[in-house]
Amino acid sequence: VLNGGLPKWEAEDRPVTAATGPRSVSRFQAGFHSQLVRGIDDVRRTVDTGDAQIIDARSAGRFTAAEPEPRAVMRSGHMPGALSLPFTDLLDAPHRTFKDTEAIRERVRVANIDLDKPITISCGSGVTACAVSLGLFLIGKEDAAVYDGSWSEWGDRSDTPVVTD
Repeated sequence: VLNGGLPKWEAEDRPVTAATGPRSVSRFQAGFHSQLVRGIDDVRRTVDTGDAQIIDARSAGRFTAAEPEPRAVMRSGHMPGALSLPFTDLLDAPHRTFKDTEAIRERVRVANIDLDKPITISCGSGVTACAVSLGLFLIGKEDAAVYDGSWSEWGDRSDTPVVTD
């Protein structure tokens, strides 16, 4: 993870180039950890049973339906029982680097998230949920799962419950 991304890298006057050059050969073996990924059936069960916390990484306005969804056909609101923790709350301006661990812990506390309970994270499309997952990892929560379908799946269906408060 490049904390702060390319904008921070460039702001620090670090080198960038469009040129390609020789690369050393390396091998990376990715591993799939099924316990860190949730599908819609898992999330439906969580909504029905409350067996895990659902954390929504979208903006507070999208969570409460005060802001429209970027896709006009998408319903607004959030999953029943979900807690709001916008991924941007874990980042410092201006380069959007992760806050220090104490600040992340405080934001998690304010959001009423219990780190001792199972967590599933959702967002708009499954991407920024990963930023919250990384933020939780930084404070020791290594088993938070991501709902990869996120709101683009849940909010697009007519058979999933939605809350708008």
